[in-house]
Amino acid sequence: QVQLVESGGGLVQAGGSLRLSCAASGRTFSSYVMGWFRQAPGKEREFVAAMIRSGGNTVYADSVKGRFTISRDNAENTVYLQMNSLKPEDTAFYYCAAVLNFRYNYESWNYWGKGTLVTVSP
Repeated sequence: QVQLVESGGGLVQAGGSLRLSCAASGRTFSSYVMGWFRQAPGKEREFVAAMIRSGGNTVYADSVKGRFTISRDNAENTVYLQMNSLKPEDTAFYYCAAVLNFRYNYESWNYWGKGTLVTVSP
């Protein structure tokens, strides 16, 4: 069982930066693929980024590639999402998630946080 708690959301102007954090419970944190998804009002939840366990392999959605960076600290059971050059279209609730085997579709991920809101003003 993994419990996830996100933090770091807020209001930022276009072009600005935010760093989201996700604190995870559980002794097997390093066994899980950790990812970030987002959901804007009226839209389906979409994949943003994932880090494949502690090996450093990362996967990004095309829409955030080059602007967002996912990282993890297994000693602290924490995963981060550094978001730079933010755009108004990045506005959404951002969710941390965990799964044993990576999939792009959110339905396959087993554990979820409650989300943190990121609002990017023009």
